[in-house]
Amino acid sequence: MDHNGAAAGGDRRLPGSDGEHALQLRLGTRERAERFYDEQVLDYLNDRMREFVAAQEMFFLATSDRYGECDNSFRAGPPGFLHIVDERTLVFPEYRGNGVHASLGNIAENPHAALLLIDFERARIGLHINGRARIVPDAEMRARHPELPEETVPGRRAQVWVRLEVEEAYIHCAKHIPRLAKVEGRAARERDWGTDDYRRKGGDFFGAAREAEQR
Repeated sequence: MDHNGAAAGGDRRLPGSDGEHALQLRLGTRERAERFYDEQVLDYLNDRMREFVAAQEMFFLATSDRYGECDNSFRAGPPGFLHIVDERTLVFPEYRGNGVHASLGNIAENPHAALLLIDFERARIGLHINGRARIVPDAEMRARHPELPEETVPGRRAQVWVRLEVEEAYIHCAKHIPRLAKVEGRAARERDWGTDDYRRKGGDFFGAAREAEQR
């Protein structure tokens, strides 16, 4: 769900794209969809949503470039690393990772971004947050928000931040979300926040590097 429909001159009464509206009519789900839009889709984060966001240790980030080519990436950190500025604004840190910067590159071309947060452990529920993103240098972000911690994950300081202006926030159905158990004890304490160790980052798990050598 996004605002493409309204931007393209579709049904301006409704969130979402022309494509989803057309399929709702074709498949006979328009009434059910409108009820969902009316009851569940907000253009801000309410109290319960902000509480949910503050507790999460991970989310999935969807972006696309100016041609519409998509990328979906995983982000993780201690609770609060996805920082709530206010009911319409979120910020999160970006690190060097593998050096590709696929998500940031897409945001530089196309500001539309979508976050999916899922609580697999307790509530087994999800939250979609869609909006417009922009890249902010670390110094500029800290000047605006001095409350941000120096290290958002242990041993690692952000190079840049992403600031997301919320346009849509809505529930993700709990029906098929599995319950996962959080690792406790020593394994939990040894989480490799910020590691550059090739093996600990996964190494060549899928054998792509080996295949590249053989080509």
